[in-house]
Amino acid sequence: MASFVTEVLAHSGRLEKEDLGSKINRLSRRVEEVKGEVCDLINKKYDEFLPSMQSTEDLVKQVHGLVSDVDFLKSRIENEVQSELQVAISEFSELKQQLEKNTVVLSVLRQLQEFDGAIEKYNCALTEKNYIAAAQHLEKAQSILKVLKSRKGCELKLLKALGIELTVQKQNMLYHLGEEWQQLAVWKLPPSTEHSSVEMMLKTELHLCTLSSSEESVSVPLLASVLQALAILGELNAKLKFFSQLLLNYILKPLVTYPSLHAQVETQPQGVILRFETVETDQEHPPPAEVFLKLNLVLELIHKHLLDVPIEDVQRGDETSKVVLAQVLGDMIWEEISETIIKDCLVYSIPTNSTKLEQYEEVIKSTEEFENALKGMKYLKDATELLKYARNVNAHFASKKCQDVIVTARNLMTSEIHNTVKITPDSKVTVPKLPHPKGSEKIKGPKHPVQEPPALENEVKLGQHTFSLPSCRISESVEKLMVLAYQTLSEATASNKPCAIQLFYTVRNIFHLFYDVVPTYHKENLQKLPQLSAIHHNNCMYIAHHLLTLGHQFRYHLPMPLSDGAATFVDMVPGFRKLGTEAFLAQMRSQKADLLERLSNAKNFSNMEDEENYIAAHKAIRQVIHQLSCLGKVWQDVLPVAIYCKAMGTLLNTAIMEMISKIAALEDISTEDGERLYTLCRTVIEEGPLVFSPLPEESKNKKYQEEVPIYVQRWMKFKELIIILQASLMEIVDRWADGKGPLAVEFSTNEVKSLIRALFQNTERRAVALARIK
Repeated sequence: MASFVTEVLAHSGRLEKEDLGSKINRLSRRVEEVKGEVCDLINKKYDEFLPSMQSTEDLVKQVHGLVSDVDFLKSRIENEVQSELQVAISEFSELKQQLEKNTVVLSVLRQLQEFDGAIEKYNCALTEKNYIAAAQHLEKAQSILKVLKSRKGCELKLLKALGIELTVQKQNMLYHLGEEWQQLAVWKLPPSTEHSSVEMMLKTELHLCTLSSSEESVSVPLLASVLQALAILGELNAKLKFFSQLLLNYILKPLVTYPSLHAQVETQPQGVILRFETVETDQEHPPPAEVFLKLNLVLELIHKHLLDVPIEDVQRGDETSKVVLAQVLGDMIWEEISETIIKDCLVYSIPTNSTKLEQYEEVIKSTEEFENALKGMKYLKDATELLKYARNVNAHFASKKCQDVIVTARNLMTSEIHNTVKITPDSKVTVPKLPHPKGSEKIKGPKHPVQEPPALENEVKLGQHTFSLPSCRISESVEKLMVLAYQTLSEATASNKPCAIQLFYTVRNIFHLFYDVVPTYHKENLQKLPQLSAIHHNNCMYIAHHLLTLGHQFRYHLPMPLSDGAATFVDMVPGFRKLGTEAFLAQMRSQKADLLERLSNAKNFSNMEDEENYIAAHKAIRQVIHQLSCLGKVWQDVLPVAIYCKAMGTLLNTAIMEMISKIAALEDISTEDGERLYTLCRTVIEEGPLVFSPLPEESKNKKYQEEVPIYVQRWMKFKELIIILQASLMEIVDRWADGKGPLAVEFSTNEVKSLIRALFQNTERRAVALARIK
């Protein structure tokens, strides 16, 4: 039965398995033979470099014949097998798999054929200088190779050879494109950039060639062809990047930095030449309008002769989309060149006075025109930091003004202190006339018309200089510092709100800086030199005196919240007073220590009969007088009269107290000792008050300076000691006057008894006298 069915099917022509199987086996063997011949040919061509054009064409014909046979068999198998029963599927599955494998092999062979064709067409296009077509064929070969590498089972050795060939051809084309680019944009650069100067920059030239390709068959201009080919190969950005760096460093930046440098354009038949020329100028920094004009000339030239070329966007693959070369170059150079313009040009154009702010509108206008011109040439899209910087002139003015003020103030603080000027109650700081405060009719508070000083309860009027700073000497630098503070606050009253607030707090920062810098910078001199410590004391008092009213003078001319009470410097007054007082008190302590050290050489004023002891004591007294005299010379014309008298009185009192304590502690004073002690004390009494003698111009203060006991606390006690050294027992008892006399006012009972015991021998008269001292 089965043989009958088989015979029927075989005679009906629907099943010819054995015939198909044999044909497929023969076809498979042939495919393998062709595969081997193709691989061998590829290896010979790209690896062994053997000419094989004829054999390649024969193989192509054979491949096409095999493809048609495979297609015929495939269609026959699919039509016949799919109509058969399920049982026949398993029998033909192996045949189908083998056929699919052959199909894959043929696909690889077709791609190898396309790769070879792309390389051939690339070589022809490169020979004809059709760079766009050459680049496209090279990219096609690249994509084919990428597909081949993604297939599994392909021979790696063959693909490696193809990859090497593709790399060699790509580098070859880039070399040709580089040669063409160097002919289109030729640079002549200075020999060295280590010492860049105007003279070196004059050696810079840029030649832009405008000639088309010499090949008549190429319709695309050479420049467009080269740039489009570079874009296809992905090398355009690298070329423009290198070009942009040369353009920045050798043309654009020098034009901004050097005011005397100008660009010159020379037109030639082959293209244009851009070079530099110098123009004499005394400007240290070029004005912005001039810089913008020079830069616009260069960028317009570059745009016209190099960048105004339509380039297709290869990445998007859309023929309608174009790459704007000017925009690409603009993105590369704009950030750096705008920083240079700001740093070397716009910064120096910021006015230093608020009255010149209106003139800065011209700079803003020229900056805006410059950016609009660049937008027109597609270098820029939107407004950039350059225009924002120019428009933000008020903030930059305030920052620059504040910086200049702080620098000036610090230079004054670190200058010499001993250069002084005389300050009198009539001295005034010149303040510019302030405008009438806005909205002053709404300001609540007392008016400040010029009025006579108010009368007191007893109808005695205050003097004109009641609240004035007394006459003294201050550093010239401090006077200039205060003038700077007043001028800065006056500038703030004419500025807008943010600027005014910034300037006001800059003035506060000036005084904070003084508080920190001066005591540290001049620390050694303030400790060693008495005159400088006195001047520093006056400086601090002078600043504190002005700080009391400085804020009130400008309060209603400043914006909120300054006008609402924040504009004050009164909180800084105690700190400055303390700063001056501490420095001067430290000097006073040092001088006191020196006086006591000198008096320590007086042998405790004991045994004055010994000539050596007397000479030592006399020398110590002379040194004390000399020290006080020297201090008087350096302090008298510097310190205010009252401060000077208190300071000298305190030092003289220190010396007197030391002498009183040493003499009162003596247990035995002979007649000769008493005479010599009297002489020493008399020297102090006679010469000590001389340090209070007023200067000729201080004659009006003579009444204060003659009252020595006011400033020397132990002056009267010292005088009583001198009297005791020369007095008899009766005179001492009379001056005691039962504890009511002048001696009892200055000395205690024990001190008087001790002196009597030391001066007088133990007799009944001395005992009676001691008994009366109680």
